[in-house]
Amino acid sequence: MINPKIIRQNPELVKEKLKHRGVDPKEIDDYVTLDRQNRDAVAKVDDLKRQKNELSKKVKEADPTSEEGQNLIAQVKKINEDTKAVEAEQKEVADSLHYIAVRLPNLPDDSIPVGPDEDSNVEVRKWGDIPKFDFTPKAHWELGENLDILDFEAGAKVSGARFVYYKNAGARLERAVYNFMLDLHTEKQGYQEIIPPYLVNAQTMFGTGQFPKFREDVYTVESTGETLIPTAEVPLTNYYANEILDEKDLPIYFTAFSPCFRSEAGSAGRDTRGLIRMHQFHKVEMVKFSKPEDSMEELEKMTLDAQEVLKQLGLAHHVIILSTGDTGFSSAKTYDVEVWMPEQNVYREISSCSDCLDFQARRAMIRYRKEDGSVDYLHTLNGSGLAVGRTVAAIMENYQQADGTIKVPDVLVPYMNGMEVIK
Repeated sequence: MINPKIIRQNPELVKEKLKHRGVDPKEIDDYVTLDRQNRDAVAKVDDLKRQKNELSKKVKEADPTSEEGQNLIAQVKKINEDTKAVEAEQKEVADSLHYIAVRLPNLPDDSIPVGPDEDSNVEVRKWGDIPKFDFTPKAHWELGENLDILDFEAGAKVSGARFVYYKNAGARLERAVYNFMLDLHTEKQGYQEIIPPYLVNAQTMFGTGQFPKFREDVYTVESTGETLIPTAEVPLTNYYANEILDEKDLPIYFTAFSPCFRSEAGSAGRDTRGLIRMHQFHKVEMVKFSKPEDSMEELEKMTLDAQEVLKQLGLAHHVIILSTGDTGFSSAKTYDVEVWMPEQNVYREISSCSDCLDFQARRAMIRYRKEDGSVDYLHTLNGSGLAVGRTVAAIMENYQQADGTIKVPDVLVPYMNGMEVIK
């Protein structure tokens, strides 16, 4: 959540920043009004309790049968009634305030471009040469079906649209890709490897910003209320929920391979074929816990870590900075890494690296103790390192050959038990 002091002290700035994220300025006006009413009600309750304490002392000293004693008892009773009424009013106001607060997106960082949607995103760098073919390149799903390594028809039969069976060398390639990623992150880039839970409770989903705003985007188990994770970011970030870390231990880097489950609500008609937009897919996630003053530098490093995966795989890509209108709910600044997909002749997102500042930390109550003994919220960051299915798709399309076979990138050959070509 946004630091309430920022909204309280500079509501016009918050209006201006969130206007570019689709928030009606009236929401901020309502927040400020409710916040003032809530603080006034809390102060009134405190004052009533103070009055009651003072009167209670006098009641003990007075004769309860006397007129004075009866009058004091009546005053205490009246204060009790007034207190209950104000507390009920305060709870109603606090609930309304909370409803707005948890649905406001993070404030965009001043360094990101202002714009309504993805058309306002800005490219910041490119890497690699776009491959040239002396034949018409095929889509990865066509290659996969021809080589008998992807079976979308069986996936649809068993589970429905946007599910797939990986088979034979396809299953081996998927496994090779995520093992390579994990080895790179843990052995070269300093991340601790985690295997997280794949089912989480509602509070955990709230902590990273998925709930309450995005409930329709996930799968929830009806019998228990637990949710299948949409990304390992959720359990990784909440690892330190309700804890206070020591400053000397920061930064902390986590990485995890996990399945991810998304309903893809609102994506009807988009990427209906192939591995780009699935209900179930694998991802290697990176999460960081950082001191506030270091988090933007950590974001740059995380983005380079994601790029390094693509560089070692030899896949052309570029990095874009997302505009205010395209940045995710919890993020203040996001870089997308997009890989070249030959069949579509476009770059497609394969990683998003975000700095959420203290937005998630406030929701999940993740803090750190400074050297001077004071306690503050730390900053959380997350990024894909990478989406595995999309990486497999990119490898298949970029490394396809005229005869329909697929060359295995050199760094993956050891993970493929020496296989150099998928035939």
